[in-house]
Formats: sequence, C-alpha cells, structure tokens
Amino acid sequence: MSVDAQRDEANNLQLREELAQKRRRVRLRRFFSAIGTRFSSSLTRRILVLNIGGLVALLLGFLYLNQFRAGLIEARVQSLQTQGEIIAAAVAASATVETDSLAVDPEKLLQLAPGQSYGYRDEDGGLEFSINPERIGPVLRRLVSPTRTRARIYDRDGYLLIDSRSLTARSNILRFDLPAVGQDDKPATFAERWWTQAKRWFSSSELPLYEDIGAANGRAYPEVEHALTGTATSIVRVNARGETIVSVAVPVQRFRAVRGALLLSTQGGDIDKIIASERWAIFRVFLVSAGVMFLLSIFLAGTIAGPMRRLAEAADRVRRGIKSRQEIPDFTDRADEIGHLSGALRDMTKALYNRIEAIESFAADVAHELKNPLTSLRSAVETLPRAKTEESKARLLDVIQHDVKRLDRLISDISDASRLDAELARADYEPLDLVKLLTAIQDFANQAKNNDGVSVSLDIAPPEPARQGSDYFVLGHDSRLGQIVTNLVENARSFSEAGGNVRIALRRARALARNGQWQEGVEIIVDDDGPGIPEHAMERIFERFYTDRPNQGFGQNSGLGLSISRQIAEGHGGTISAQNRTGPLGEILGARFVVWLPAAK
Repeated sequence: MSVDAQRDEANNLQLREELAQKRRRVRLRRFFSAIGTRFSSSLTRRILVLNIGGLVALLLGFLYLNQFRAGLIEARVQSLQTQGEIIAAAVAASATVETDSLAVDPEKLLQLAPGQSYGYRDEDGGLEFSINPERIGPVLRRLVSPTRTRARIYDRDGYLLIDSRSLTARSNILRFDLPAVGQDDKPATFAERWWTQAKRWFSSSELPLYEDIGAANGRAYPEVEHALTGTATSIVRVNARGETIVSVAVPVQRFRAVRGALLLSTQGGDIDKIIASERWAIFRVFLVSAGVMFLLSIFLAGTIAGPMRRLAEAADRVRRGIKSRQEIPDFTDRADEIGHLSGALRDMTKALYNRIEAIESFAADVAHELKNPLTSLRSAVETLPRAKTEESKARLLDVIQHDVKRLDRLISDISDASRLDAELARADYEPLDLVKLLTAIQDFANQAKNNDGVSVSLDIAPPEPARQGSDYFVLGHDSRLGQIVTNLVENARSFSEAGGNVRIALRRARALARNGQWQEGVEIIVDDDGPGIPEHAMERIFERFYTDRPNQGFGQNSGLGLSISRQIAEGHGGTISAQNRTGPLGEILGARFVVWLPAAK
C-alpha cells in the first residue's frame, strides 16, 4: 500500500471516529434533553418528591425504631449471663485455694520453736488471693476465646486478678502496666466523627458512656459492685466511638461464699456490626424500592403531566387565537379525571366557538336588519325637501314615522335577545306553578284592548290522583316562561281572524332527554285557527329576523319572538316545536306550538 493510500485510510478512520463521537454526543444531548423536559414539570417533581420522600421517611423510621437492635442486645445480655454463670462455676470449682481442710506434716511440727505455728498458708509461700490466677488461666482461655468476649476476674476486694486480653496462647499471664485510657487511640477522622454522631442520632435511647478503667479497682463498675454482693448484674453502654458494649458481672462463689467477681463484656463493634449488616440489608431494600418507585413515578407523571401539558398548551392556543378553530387533544378514551377533563375542555371549546359564531352571525343579522330601515329612512329624509305637494310630504312623513317605529322595535328586541343568555345564567330558578301563570296570561290577553275580537281559552288536564296539586310545577324564571307563552299567544292572535279563538292546553307528558333517557315533564300547547305554517318554514320560523306574514305589512314584526322563545325554553332544559293541525281530509286547520319543560322533582 502506498503512502498516499495509507494517509487516506488514516483520514477516513479519523473521520469515522469523529462522526461516531458526534452521534454519541447527539444521543446524550437528546437523552438529557428528554430528562430535562420530564423534570421541568413541577407536577413530575412533586410526584417524585412525595413518593421518594415517603420511602425515605420509612427508611429513617426503620433505622431509628429498629426493634432488631433491642432484641439483639437483650439476647446478647442473656447469652453473657449464661456464659458468665458457666465460667464462674468452673472458676469456683477449679481455681480457688482449698483452706477448709489442712494437711499437717508431723516432722515440721516437731521442728517448730515455742510460739511458732504451722499451716498451709506458710507452706504456699504467703499466697494472698482466694483465687489462683495461674490455675484459672487455661480454663478461662478455653471458655472465653471462641466467643470473642473479654473476661476479667476480680477478687473479693475488687482488685483485678486476670484479664483475658493478657493471656498468651499457652495461657500464660502477661504482666505489664496498662496504658492510660485513650492513649493508644488514633485521632478520629472527620468521617469517623460524622459516623459516630450519626449512630448516636439513630440510637433509640441515651446509653451511659463506657470507660476502660484498666487495672483500677473493679468496684468502679456498678455491675462488679453488685456481683461482689452476690447478685448478677448487666449494663449496656456505648464507648467514645458510639459502639455498643454489653457488660455482665457474675459472682464467683463456693459454698455460698463470694470469692470474687467475673466481668464479661462484648468487644466494641461486635453488636454494631450485626446491626449495621441488618440496616444495610434494609438500605439495599430501600434502594431497590426507591428505584422501582422512581420508575413508577416517572411513568405516573408521564401519564398525568404529559396530557395536562398538552391540554394546557391547546387551551393557551385557543386563548391566543393562533388558529381560527383550535382542537383540544382527545383523551376521552381514558376512564379517569384526565379523560373527563379532556372531554369537558373539548365541549367547552366547542360551545365557545359556537357562541362566537352565533355572536358573529347575530351581529351580521343585526347590521343587516338595521341597515334596511336606515336606508329607507335616509331616502325619505333626503327626498322630503324636494317634495312639492303636501300629499307627497305626508306620505314621506308616514314612511319616516314607520321606519322610526321599526327601528325602535328592532332595537328593543335585539337588546332583549342580547342580554337573555346572561340573565338566564344568573337567574335563580324556583318552583313555578304553571296553572297560575297560564291563568294570569289568559286573563290579561282577554282584557287587552287590542285583542281584535280574538278570545283566549285555557284547558288544564286534571292532575293524577297520586300527585294532587304538584302536577304542573317546574323550575324556572316566571317572567321568562311567561314571555314564551305571551309570544306564542300574540303570534297566534296575529294569524287569527276576528272572532277567532286561541286555545292554551296544559298536560303532563314524557319526553326523550338529551342523555337518551325518558324524563317526566309538562307540555304547553298553543293552537290557532290561522292558515298554518308552510312546510319549508317549520324550522326557519325559529331563526332570528325571519318572518313569513303575507297578510301583514312589511316591517310590522322583527322576527325575533320565536327565536327568543326557543332560547328561553332551551335555557330551562326544555324544547319548543311547531306543526300544523289537520282535519280528516288532510286539510290544514291551523298552527300548533308545543313547549315541553321538565317537571320539578
């Protein structure tokens, strides 16, 4: 291979390595970006803190209130007491000097001068102790060494005879002066001091401090003092490093005579190692639980915070009006609060857009309806100065007067329709007796001066026996429900001939509600004897500003009455519809309007 080829190969290899490094950096950047996006949500952080915080509190409670520690110490105390009784019995049986029976040599007795005496004590070379350390050393070593327990034997006066730490492998006693307390201790590091303080924090109670008195008198230990009186005693202490030390003192006695005391104590850290291993096991379980809880919290936060964030962003876009009609994300397939919230926001947004479109359409219709009389009024006003005859001027003044009345009627109806929604939303519905309401409307309509000879009758179906007087009560606003009936009656009278009759009927009826279930209600029926309603106008008559009155002059009606009536009925949870009454041969006998309202419970 040539030098150029080798150089190209090296350059290609370097380029591939740089490209691989860039890809790794991009993956890491995307990973940390995804993590940052996850944790940017305060809801995610709160879920993590609450779940992990609960585990931490549980862990601290286990570490602080761990019953294993108290049980372990109690078991250790009982074990030391049993071990101490066994060792004390062995020491008393094999290591005490027998002074109750004396062996006397007759030859030595004859060699004594007058006034001298002979006994076992003189033959032993002035033995001072009731317990022989040389004889109990091997016994003590064999019994204590396997248990990692420190044993000390004190005589009846509290002086130290033997310490298991001073025994050699051959059970010989090492005799040397013990160093001062703490002299051979290394200075504790910061970590050791922190760990010692932490162990003290997690200690379930305040234990007395243990101090090694060395070769000093053993009566300084309360348990030794009690043992020399013949009572076995145990005490739990902690040393300067925070390690638990259990001490048990047992009397060494023979023939009920106390010859000394045996003090057994655990090595510093023996119990703490067992407790530490147990706590470490708990901590490992905590780490695994925390990891699982972390993943579950992330998943839970993702199923809550993610959809909530998308819903909030969509609602913000609706507020800013970025698009003409913004769709809210659909989570209605979820059977939880997120799904309910998504459905509610979607319905609210749909109703909002429908309301905006209705307002825009209403504004356009108002502008159109107001423009017609204004155009006619302006033409009449501009033509009036040019009129030459009194007849022309009178005709123009009639047009001006008619257009002014038409404008006044339109403005009044438009004002009433515009504030209807707000009034219905703020109104407090109360139980309303339709019998009294319809009776009052009938009396007022028959007493009106401009009734054109058209009478109004009222037919009320008898109530059911089980219901008595509660048959025709509804929840609603009396003035607005009265406006519905008044509009229908006036509309029927306008289509009736002189001497005609408008009939109002009231009865119970069931209807299919919006939720698909049948609901009990009340029907108000208004019939007239007019020409009826054209088939193409059955629904159009409820539109704003629509009128179909061939026998009435132009501009005599605003076309808002039936629209307002439907708006009021739907605001009360009811419906209004129109139909024609027909005879046996199919001929039209008149128009019929039916208003259904839900009955009060």
